[in-house]
Amino acid sequence: MTQTRGGTMDGATESAGREDGGGVLTHDVELVLVSYRSAHQIRALLENLPEELPVVVVDNASDVDGLSQLPAQRRNTRYVDSGGGKGFARAANMGARTSTHEFVVFGNPDSRPTLEHLQTLVADVAGDATLAASAATMAGVNGKVELGVGGWEPTAARALVHAAGLHKVFPRAGLYAKPAPGELLEVDWTTGACMAVRRSTFLALGCFDEDFYVYNEDMMFGRSARAAGLHEKLRTDVIVPHAAGGSGAPSLEMLRLRGAAMRRYLGRHHGAATVNGISSVLALGYAVRTVQCRVLRRTDRADQHWAYVKGVTTGRASVAGRVVMERLK
Repeated sequence: MTQTRGGTMDGATESAGREDGGGVLTHDVELVLVSYRSAHQIRALLENLPEELPVVVVDNASDVDGLSQLPAQRRNTRYVDSGGGKGFARAANMGARTSTHEFVVFGNPDSRPTLEHLQTLVADVAGDATLAASAATMAGVNGKVELGVGGWEPTAARALVHAAGLHKVFPRAGLYAKPAPGELLEVDWTTGACMAVRRSTFLALGCFDEDFYVYNEDMMFGRSARAAGLHEKLRTDVIVPHAAGGSGAPSLEMLRLRGAAMRRYLGRHHGAATVNGISSVLALGYAVRTVQCRVLRRTDRADQHWAYVKGVTTGRASVAGRVVMERLK
């Protein structure tokens, strides 16, 4: 997402104490950040935001990088120790459940939203009772929109399009969205990398599903919202920079987790035949990509694709040697 900053810090700070265009007071909002050895990213993120904005940092790494000192260094900041290794969904839920604010915005440590970005998202959910969440569109370090800022319910057809790489030709036919800035697009779910919710609605929907350590908890939240007659909005005109890979576990672990999370999601909602069919299609597609990358001597990329294959076929994944996801079906 391309970062835009409207006005100086003084102007942003002034707006924190009054209503913005959507009638939302910044003190009614709390930013929830889940950290795993991400202190440097969180400090850089907060440099862009006024101290009047309440923030809670939920630490998944037991304060190995000194994050517990942040409240003493920044006003309106809370620190919550999750107990270590709880995963994104559980830690994010801890931040939301312990908040006393009407709205919360979930953000990745390596995202770089401005106050204006956050206010725009919050104004959406404040002004529409049928809106479960409003999310920004994330852009990588190259300034291009990332694949997976939102997406659609997995089906065999969508999995086949994604596995075959045809989503590059038919961008609305695959699993994951990669919209052009400003493109009108309806999706079934949005990423939690920069997503605003009304706290009461989030709690009523059961929060993020804690059966998912990381990945697909946002897809599951979208499903829960639709079941309750609500919808989510992807703001393709709100572009937020996102340094992919700047936080979290090593990439091979994360890619295996991504595959395992997809299999778990499928197993929660489909019979064994459908689960095995969609998982096999995805595994085959990533196996072909593995071979292609090895031929091109892109070893790191090949290893990442193969990690996804292992995750989606076995449904099992580990972080730091600890199994965090097991196969359902």
